[in-house]
Amino acid sequence: MQKLEIQIDHFLSYLKTEKNVSPNTVISYRSDLFDLFQYLKEKRESVQIHPSRIKRNDLRDFLVNLKQRDLDNRSIARKASVIRSFFKFLLREGKVKSNPSSYLLTPKLRKFLPEILTVDEMKTLFELKDPSLLEKEKLWILRDLAILEVFYSTGMRLNELAQLDLSSFDFRGQTVRVLGKGKKERIIPVGRKALQALGNYLKERSKLSFLEDEAVFINKSQKRLSARSISRLVKKYLSKITEKKKISPHVIRHSFATHLLDAGADLLAVKELLGHKKLSTTQIYTHVTMDRLKKVYKLAHPRAKR
Repeated sequence: MQKLEIQIDHFLSYLKTEKNVSPNTVISYRSDLFDLFQYLKEKRESVQIHPSRIKRNDLRDFLVNLKQRDLDNRSIARKASVIRSFFKFLLREGKVKSNPSSYLLTPKLRKFLPEILTVDEMKTLFELKDPSLLEKEKLWILRDLAILEVFYSTGMRLNELAQLDLSSFDFRGQTVRVLGKGKKERIIPVGRKALQALGNYLKERSKLSFLEDEAVFINKSQKRLSARSISRLVKKYLSKITEKKKISPHVIRHSFATHLLDAGADLLAVKELLGHKKLSTTQIYTHVTMDRLKKVYKLAHPRAKR
């Protein structure tokens, strides 16, 4: 019978190799599961914690303990979700005979609509220029613009963009091939503006000497630009055009989906473009669109005005 910490390592390895989750997600899962391990170790005053001996009451008490530690409901719900995934994995692997996380109650969460940018705000984003940058910075300006254009044109995830190789793009077919969650590959159309921005960047990039990296987006050390670095630079540009507090690369992904639906795109098509597994995940954007339509309706319709 293997101890809990060993099974946690097996689960994290499975996430990395089989599910192709991001390094940040693995770190987050590790933290949440070892939080559970530490709690059980203190509760039982033993380091010999075996998954098959963990009961539903243990998990329920753990969540209660999190609440007593003043964790917010969203954090508690996330940890509960990680625990469910972990025990589903153990049950599938035959390491436990039953799933103690089944029917585990978690706090109800308020549904927050995603932050989005308007079409005009996106146009402003692409027109940003920094006069203080010298000619020697041209490559990095073109790189940043290409990142922003490709993000908005495809709606791909941050980690998907960071992993793009030169061979991922088909300029003639105007598409890009990405590897999403669970190593699921999908082909996404790329707009003319994005391909133009990408072409300008790659032309300047080709002037570099001794460049062997297949990565599309590179840093000044000529290595693949990390997802974290891309996130930082996107936040930097977004902060110049919006005062929204929750700015991240996902704002561009949310805007991509919402603008498509606003223009009449089919919900199923948007689901495929985003790489969502479930249609219910994509439907959050219909709420955003409907909310905007209601505001327009109340302002414009003579029988809706107060």
